[in-house]
Amino acid sequence: MSTYKVAISIDKETLEKLDRFVKESAFPSRSRAIQEAVQEKLERLDRTSLARECAKLDPSEEKAMAEQGMDEDTEKWPEY
Repeated sequence: MSTYKVAISIDKETLEKLDRFVKESAFPSRSRAIQEAVQEKLERLDRTSLARECAKLDPSEEKAMAEQGMDEDTEKWPEY
């Protein structure tokens, strides 16, 4: 994976907390800590975006569509 340098601004209190984690070996460097934090946040946003989109679905409409599909398929099913 390629990496790129970026410059960020960060408040003093957050930087001090970050440096504490790096000093305690929770992360090998500031860069790695920030990279992991950004990646985690982006993954969380992706999951919540999917959840929001799923919440927009109308359950009765989804059920009707599923049942319609089942009706068409049952004519082709073999008898047991």
